[in-house]
Amino acid sequence: MDVLMPQLGETVAEGKITKWFKQSGDAVAPGDNLFEIETDKTSMEVPAIEAGTLGEIRYQVGETAKVGEVVAVIVGAGGAASSSPAPKPAAAKAAPAKPAPAPAAAAPKAPAAPMSVVAAAPQQSRDFAYPNMQPWREVRTPERNYGRARTAGGGHVTPLARRLAAERGIDLSQLKGSGPHGRVVARDVETAAPARGGGIAAGPSAAQIKALFQNVEHEVVPLDGMRSTIARRLVEAKQTIPHFYLTTDLDIGRLMAMREDANAAAPMDASGNPAFKLSLNDFIIKAWAAALIRTPAANAVWAEDSILRFAHADIGVAVAIDGGLMTPVIRNADTKAVTAISAEMRDVAERARAKKLMPAEYQGGASAISNLGMYGVREFSAIINPPHATILAVGTTRRAPVEAEDGSVKFISQMTVTLSCDHRVVDGALGAELLATFKSLVEKPVTILV
Repeated sequence: MDVLMPQLGETVAEGKITKWFKQSGDAVAPGDNLFEIETDKTSMEVPAIEAGTLGEIRYQVGETAKVGEVVAVIVGAGGAASSSPAPKPAAAKAAPAKPAPAPAAAAPKAPAAPMSVVAAAPQQSRDFAYPNMQPWREVRTPERNYGRARTAGGGHVTPLARRLAAERGIDLSQLKGSGPHGRVVARDVETAAPARGGGIAAGPSAAQIKALFQNVEHEVVPLDGMRSTIARRLVEAKQTIPHFYLTTDLDIGRLMAMREDANAAAPMDASGNPAFKLSLNDFIIKAWAAALIRTPAANAVWAEDSILRFAHADIGVAVAIDGGLMTPVIRNADTKAVTAISAEMRDVAERARAKKLMPAEYQGGASAISNLGMYGVREFSAIINPPHATILAVGTTRRAPVEAEDGSVKFISQMTVTLSCDHRVVDGALGAELLATFKSLVEKPVTILV
């Protein structure tokens, strides 16, 4: 039985083995963890689903295997090893061909194909993956209809590969995909030669940059998978998404009072501690979800040949982790109580920092929130995280003087937020409407609950 490198997400093409729980010759029972893998976003243990003996390990700790490759072989009760050939060194010489034996009078029945311990994910119904897809409706854009890109092998193309190809001037129809079901993935585009004159101009090379500092004392920090992915995706986002920005100030005095009242009314658990402790960010998530539902044209994403508008608000929330950041998604945030949002955020933030989130927990969503208020940042502009169409950048709370209706000056608790919009989905007036709706909800927070 073959043990395959599993598919952990639509854009994940490979995984690095960081630990083996079993060694060659060890007995394996269903549910036993075999090995641990790490991708650019997460790490997880891969269990066995059949009993047997671990007969061969083809990828050692620290080595990287592509999705679907055989990383180990389990010998079953009958002692039949995998029929898949082991990888051969590139320098190995081919063995001389031997004459095939004469066929037997009655050939024995061919053995069944080996069972995969971990199967690759089934092919998605669309070009991109939206785990736990919520109801949505497709809005065709009349002025453009790119259609689905097809490859030379007849397979489909991932969104990331399509963006890379557009940037580099690469003809997707000439590529053969190496991903599941022949799908073209980012790796295929990165290794392809760009068309003459196509693509976006590259910056200085690594050698050119290092040459500038060869006489300066410095430390070289190699890029890991997460930082490389973050760098690539942010460059793609800024180069391929037409950003524009809208900023407004919020009076959050009533919202802060509501939070204090809610926390003061929290019941005690068995240990004598409050059952919940709501943060200001929990209310921001709830208000942003409500604003998107009340501005349905903005609760959408760009899908190249169409716009997808959603029935519920799935909100990604940026979480800083060691070496980068992740954006776990709070599904159906518009339907959840603030206490439920708070509990879910604590859970996913903790697992994000431990790199234990599954792809279904950080992929998808129509919008996101990035909050740097706890660092004292007054305001900033965030980069949209594809395929989202918007991201809300939240600044710190401060005391600010404003003019009252009678002409006097009063001080309020003020917060500045900046909305980044993808102009292909959200026009200026629509973005302004969305931000105005959010401002109204925050400044009259009781309306969030109705």
